[in-house]
Amino acid sequence: MKGKRRGRRTTLLTALALIAGLGATVPAHADPAYPFRDPDLPVDARVTDLLGRLTLDEKISLLHQYEPAIPRLGIQSFRTGTEALHGVAWLGRATVFPQALGLASTWDPALIRQVGSAVGDEARGFQQQRPAGWGLNLWAPVVNLLRDPRWGRNEEGYSEDPHLTGAISTAYGTGLTGGDPDHLKTAPTLKHFLANNNEEHRDTTSSELRPRVLKEYDEQAFKPAIEADAATGVMSSYNLVNGRPDTVNPALDDTVRTWTGRDLLNVTDAYAPGNLVGSQRYYGTQAEADAAALKAGIDSFTDNDTDAGPTTAAVRSALSTGLLKESDVDTAAGHILSIRVRLGEFDPGGGKYGSIDASVIDSPAHRKLAREAAAEAAVLLKNDGTLPLRKSGSTAVVGPLSDTLYADWYSGTLPYSVTPKEGIEAKLGTPVASSEGVDRIALKDTATGKYVTAGTGDAGAPLKETTDSGLPAQFDAFDWGSGIVTLRSAANGRYVGYNWSNFVNDQTQPGGWFVQQQFRLERQDDGTYLLRYAGYETAESWWSNPVYLGPTGTDGTLGLVPKEQAAHYAKDVVRDGVADAVSAVKGRDRAVVVVGSNPSINGREAHDRTDTGLAPTQEALVRAVRKANPHTVVIVENSYPTTLGALQKEVPALLWTTHAGQETGNALADLLYGDANPSGRLTQTWYRSDADLPSILDYDIIRSGRTYQYFKGRALYPFGYGLSYTSFRYGGLRKVSDGYEVRVTNTGRRSGAEVVQLYVHQRASRDAQPLKQLKAFERVSLKPGETRTVRLRVRASDLAHWDVTRSKWVVETGAYDVMAGASATDIRARATWAVHGETIPPRDLSRTTRAENFDDYGSGIHLVDESKAAGTAVSAASDGAWLEFADTRLGSGASRFSARVAGPAGTVEVRLGSPTGRLIGTATTGGTGSAYDYATVGARLTAAGKDRADVYLVLSEGLRLSTFSLR
Repeated sequence: MKGKRRGRRTTLLTALALIAGLGATVPAHADPAYPFRDPDLPVDARVTDLLGRLTLDEKISLLHQYEPAIPRLGIQSFRTGTEALHGVAWLGRATVFPQALGLASTWDPALIRQVGSAVGDEARGFQQQRPAGWGLNLWAPVVNLLRDPRWGRNEEGYSEDPHLTGAISTAYGTGLTGGDPDHLKTAPTLKHFLANNNEEHRDTTSSELRPRVLKEYDEQAFKPAIEADAATGVMSSYNLVNGRPDTVNPALDDTVRTWTGRDLLNVTDAYAPGNLVGSQRYYGTQAEADAAALKAGIDSFTDNDTDAGPTTAAVRSALSTGLLKESDVDTAAGHILSIRVRLGEFDPGGGKYGSIDASVIDSPAHRKLAREAAAEAAVLLKNDGTLPLRKSGSTAVVGPLSDTLYADWYSGTLPYSVTPKEGIEAKLGTPVASSEGVDRIALKDTATGKYVTAGTGDAGAPLKETTDSGLPAQFDAFDWGSGIVTLRSAANGRYVGYNWSNFVNDQTQPGGWFVQQQFRLERQDDGTYLLRYAGYETAESWWSNPVYLGPTGTDGTLGLVPKEQAAHYAKDVVRDGVADAVSAVKGRDRAVVVVGSNPSINGREAHDRTDTGLAPTQEALVRAVRKANPHTVVIVENSYPTTLGALQKEVPALLWTTHAGQETGNALADLLYGDANPSGRLTQTWYRSDADLPSILDYDIIRSGRTYQYFKGRALYPFGYGLSYTSFRYGGLRKVSDGYEVRVTNTGRRSGAEVVQLYVHQRASRDAQPLKQLKAFERVSLKPGETRTVRLRVRASDLAHWDVTRSKWVVETGAYDVMAGASATDIRARATWAVHGETIPPRDLSRTTRAENFDDYGSGIHLVDESKAAGTAVSAASDGAWLEFADTRLGSGASRFSARVAGPAGTVEVRLGSPTGRLIGTATTGGTGSAYDYATVGARLTAAGKDRADVYLVLSEGLRLSTFSLR
């Protein structure tokens, strides 16, 4: 595809030159000198014309994130990378929709397309002013699969399931693009390709993907939106896949570009090109690194912030030394220009969307949409009949999130905010009793008797120790779990943060790349406390400062000191948060408790969660309120599944929402009081315990039993789960030409929406199959007593899995269970589908077989890069590491084993039946020059037999195995 497009452009360039030479006329609205400005010409023709007019230096200048203007052609500057995860971010006030996880929890592609369209409009709305950071290449959506709820960026993704992720990302992307791939409203970029699902050492850890996980799981999250032209490229991720940095992953070209016939603009993550030479040490020079990235399929380099100099210098060096050809630059520049043409940049008036202005930003229509999305995103986890609440009677709203809205790293600037308390008050038309349920404390230095005091006024002041014991010495201590607290000054309502010199109470809320408002109160054996600074930067490798607080100046100003110099504080509780909340709820007809997370703390980009529980003091608050008022409703507002301890058993009603944007409070009030019926469904498995999870670095969901597809335990709440204020009855499943139909009836007394989910399970297979796999879903709204026939489209080809014996997709002949229901475990209708496909034959190892195509493996086996350019090999981290190649037909009796190996001296044993089974041959290598230098070794096989057998290869430590055969 790539080569064909380049050739077509060369032909078009010649034709356009001939036309210009003959003095042919062009449309009146186009500049006759510049056919690339003629919107009546095909996109490829316009790109070819423009590419032919650029000098080599000008083409090279396009390869950096910040593309400079080209005045001689009247071309403006262009920038990749405006963030638009759930609204336009970092450009000023704009509509903030629920976090991406919340958007997916609607299971409503039609709504999500509307949200995407609104975000696309608002991105266009900034085009007249073009503020710093603005552009029409949007870095959204994030489609990395949420296979592990501890991932710090869980809030950015959609689901643990690739089918659901594909449906939601396609809907959001279609809204962003406008639905016409030749006339783009914006150009969305999918993040982050590929298998980027841990933050711990994210630039140096390798996500090991056996072929089935790669093909059936991770790639399937990215393919749908690209295939539907709902995205215009991908961003490569920081991590490595099978030992190779994703910045030079050849799948960017070899796989991603096969999913569409249109040009894609692939970008790197920020500073990732520099990592290739820096932390990853994969290449010796930046010229080698950038050349490899271009050849792998990268078009635009996000490096060195606004300074394009190092990138352009590296590309020029690569050209001068033969690492690149000008045609490589032309290919990448052509991809970039294709997007710019389709965005209407060179059309009269900016094209189809050129007239959109700032009036669309935070418009009344978008506010209404934000409220609708926030309501649909919430999931009712439990209800014993308490909900919906009556509007009569008295209400108390308490908890640390009851009267505030927090923004996450990729949030836009809230144009306004409606907190849960405010939303409920607006709904009831009267004030409610309230309390944040947070301790207000004072810290007194036991050595001096002085108090830690803060400044008054919005600017606050550096913290110091004084004799003042009034409001300046009081702080609200919010517990966010894992020992982390934030301190909000009672003197001015601002949070205390570190500014690299002092601790100042001047922050409206915790945030920033380094979240410098985090502390720990460490209790000592004598009952005193040390105040420890726990900002995220303290976990960085470059942080070497002390982390404890103590007086550092003659005026008592607090600074960082070694532990032995830290001040010992008595913690005086000025106001008991739990007691205050209990006082607020006592005697009220009902209590609403809002607990959850701060999205800047204990899980976000660059920081994975260490546990999945609710903060202990928040659990204690819920229990105390529940004891004081039996009519308690709990709202959990956070960005990820939570174990919740025993709370889910103890409270009568439980509602979950993400941080849902500016309309959070109104949406929650709509749900609590029945003006909206909960219809959200979980997009991840909620586990009962962290013990249910393997290492976050284990990407083999098949073997580790991860996600609802393979998890055999009992979940706290299953994938697809969510309750309603009404009930639904399912009829039987009926096969139709393009799938299955099921009749669904609303059997309750309220209108409501059911999410009908279709799962399949293959009863018998050569390979391990998912316990269930989502293949279709449909959200259907029904009035009381209404019945509707729901068609769930699924084809036989959708049942395919990746056959490692032949490296192809295969649909096996057999019986498939088809299940329709309200969640992965709440199945209401079943059918059996007899599918005529094929039978996977026994393995033929007489053909050259890639070692990565094993069926099973033992400890010590790792997937690594066969070479820096392409391929995957298998490496042994210890002696005795083994690979299984099941059900092999040995034919007339294999007599010779041959293998390509690299690394130190060692052996490859060939055994039958098990890793310790009958030894039929041993190949020995004397070692090769490096891990990338392969040699062919062989061994004579004895008594291999002629029957089918499971063949095991047992490797010695350090050996790399690329391919092998038994002949």
